[in-house]
Amino acid sequence: MDVVSVDDSPLSIDELLNVANGAGVELSPVAMISIQDSRSVVDSALATGRAVYGLNTGLGHMSNVRLPDEDLLAIQEMVLAAHAGGFGRDLPTTIVRAAMMVRINGMARGGSGVSPAGVDILVAMLNMRVHPVMPARGSVGTGDLSQLAHVAMVAIGKGKAEYKDEVMEGAVALRRAGITPLTLAPKDALSLMSANGVSIGHGAIVIRRAAEVAELADVAAALSLESIGGNPSIVHPFVAASKPVTGQGEASRHIQALLEGSYLFDPDGPATIQDALSFRVVPQVHGAAREFLRLARNSVEIELNSRSDNPLVFEAEGTMIHNGNFHPIMMALAFDALRPALAHIGQLSERRMSHLWDAIFASPAHAPDGPPRDFLGLSLRYSAAQVFAELKQLASPATLDCPPLDIGVEDHATSAPLSVSKTELALDLLEDILAIEFLMARDLLQSAHPVRRLGKGTRTALEVTDRALAQLPASRSAADAHAALRQVLRKSLFES
Repeated sequence: MDVVSVDDSPLSIDELLNVANGAGVELSPVAMISIQDSRSVVDSALATGRAVYGLNTGLGHMSNVRLPDEDLLAIQEMVLAAHAGGFGRDLPTTIVRAAMMVRINGMARGGSGVSPAGVDILVAMLNMRVHPVMPARGSVGTGDLSQLAHVAMVAIGKGKAEYKDEVMEGAVALRRAGITPLTLAPKDALSLMSANGVSIGHGAIVIRRAAEVAELADVAAALSLESIGGNPSIVHPFVAASKPVTGQGEASRHIQALLEGSYLFDPDGPATIQDALSFRVVPQVHGAAREFLRLARNSVEIELNSRSDNPLVFEAEGTMIHNGNFHPIMMALAFDALRPALAHIGQLSERRMSHLWDAIFASPAHAPDGPPRDFLGLSLRYSAAQVFAELKQLASPATLDCPPLDIGVEDHATSAPLSVSKTELALDLLEDILAIEFLMARDLLQSAHPVRRLGKGTRTALEVTDRALAQLPASRSAADAHAALRQVLRKSLFES
């Protein structure tokens, strides 16, 4: 089993995703010392009797209520149970594992004051694949309190967990995995649940996928450009160099590589001086999406490797500081900004389909005496229009919609989980649109005479499409073709 070591260096998104996909976890000696040093400050604060939020006071609007020292242990489980109020569908195991790893990494940086046992049990649960059942709904993005409380409930032998493909009581899952339930120390309840593990972990998963979809969009655009005989001057290196947007340069170079060897670069290649804007501005629009994707990725990396607890343990001065680092507003806004960029990619794709449609109906294959053709993409054209309408609706922001909570004390929220999940849905819809464009470009290329010499990358993409369709029965429908292509396209192009 691959193992990711947690130390004092930044955890990368790739490492986080390795754990999400099943890799094990180990705490380095440096991480263990950091956790112990942070806990020592908490123990000292307990000894002084000074009021510290969540340590010896209530939570939320009860932050000024001092709790009796003799109740601090007993109240820990009550805090978890009171917050474990999520509901809805269960989150996928990859998100659960990512969320747990985010919390482990955050606590290992110090600042949380959790007991070492509180970190150790999360590591053990990941390594033994005890996965808490985590509901999708419950967080407004000021710490994913509800979902992480469900994780902590399993850690103490409560709640429900999945173990060896079976959902069972948390105590049973721990026992079968050979893990002793956690005995909570003062502040452990707050430390275990007061973080944005779900938002950050899910965000990392979405970022990886968005990067692949951005490249897939380049392939679709390049294939459509070849199918209509468009002008490849849009990806001339001088054009990209003349507008130094990093993302535009990346998109331009990728499309140029996809078209390497294409007939479009022959002296008598393109028949047009310049094409419609849905073709001509592809590098600019796809490049802009890459820029916002870079912003979102950077925000995830920052949140992943930050100290975000409240109160925050400041080991150097032996103090605990009340703060708002648990508020992932930059990340939430970054994902809110990414969705309109994805919608613009979808808009270009949908608009190109109109030009493909016109060209298909002008082709000899549609003449009354022409040979019958299996125009799978053509029959999906109206569906693409509907899907784009949905994609456009998802471009609206999520971060401004949460009402005040807890008697007005919690009067601002980021809605980070909603922003991330809306972005994942937007990627689903964008892939739907791009798959239809692939099929429509294929429809047009089928009727081209003579057969056109495609670029190195676009030829591979078309071969992937043809192989996927060849595995379907002769009675295949357009929906069957679309589903098959969705299933294999990214996997074939990016995981081979």
